[in-house]
Amino acid sequence: MNNQDTTAVLSPISEQAEEKITTSQPAPKPSIEGGTAKAATERKRSPKLSEDKRFKIFCGSANRALSEEICKFVGVPLGESKLQRFADGEVYFQLLENVRGVDVFLVQPTCRPVDEHLVELLIMIDALKRASAGRITVVMPYYGYARQDRKDRPRVAITAKLVADLLSTAGANRALLVDLHAAQIQGFFNIPVDHLFASPVLVGYFRELGLPDLTVVSPDAGGVERARFFAKKLEVPLAIVDKRRTDMNVTEVMNVIGDVQGRTCLILDDIIDTAGTLVGTVEALIAQGAKKVYACATHPVLSGPAVERIANSRLEQLIVTNTIPLREDALRVPKIKVLSIAGLLGRAIESIHMETSVSTLFN
Repeated sequence: MNNQDTTAVLSPISEQAEEKITTSQPAPKPSIEGGTAKAATERKRSPKLSEDKRFKIFCGSANRALSEEICKFVGVPLGESKLQRFADGEVYFQLLENVRGVDVFLVQPTCRPVDEHLVELLIMIDALKRASAGRITVVMPYYGYARQDRKDRPRVAITAKLVADLLSTAGANRALLVDLHAAQIQGFFNIPVDHLFASPVLVGYFRELGLPDLTVVSPDAGGVERARFFAKKLEVPLAIVDKRRTDMNVTEVMNVIGDVQGRTCLILDDIIDTAGTLVGTVEALIAQGAKKVYACATHPVLSGPAVERIANSRLEQLIVTNTIPLREDALRVPKIKVLSIAGLLGRAIESIHMETSVSTLFN
């Protein structure tokens, strides 16, 4: 197909599709105005990095607002590109600036619609590879398909491994991920992986909040290590909820392990999807005598009835990060607060480009 033919096929939807990638999404307001949230985007820029012509950041359509925050933190402009769709929905992507030999960071969480954003990411990686980018680092604040990380039933796929293979096959040289559903997913990659945790941002918020008689609660056995780290940072006790999953997105809370009587509880999770587990855990803790229950999670997937469930629950407050853009109805719920991880990702991107340690971000 020649250039003239391509333009003709794209023209029915080109204006709408191009607006999607060139217009910034409204970034949700930070839930606090000082400390961690404010420091995420306000600091002295590194002149060496801002003047480095061999360093660029691009993004897809999944979370442009976060990408722009990262660029503001790092002190570089967001790379120019064109992302459109053919009439049948196929992705068309073009880089609008030279990337030959450049260290490129491509920001794209694979959130809803998961398949569309994943294919977008693969096509953008391929375009960068064919444009002779020096190194391609995929920055995935939310790694979709991570919940299928093992064969827990007969004849099922391990999609976390499949996506890792797709990324490296497309041409990614490195991956920067945030709060994987299971840390061992790093081992599915055949390329270097830097695994970030949102805990520095979340811990900073709750330190400033200063909740009395606080106990950190893991909503299931799989999240105990994450919750233990969080409790250690806040220097508070830990409790665990024994949860049994009866079907996909269906869970039954069984028992609370630990003393929550008369205490303020903080439920810590990586993903909140339908919020069934969250609301069930809140009720179980209150039934065991908890005074107040707060919750925090890195990835606010919030599918189906999640927002309604949270709004009608006895939860005091839910703190999430902006790895995924919040749904419009979630933005209208006062008890849902958003913290930005742009600063955390920006510092990690700087460290990777400058070949310094990423792990020092968590010391």
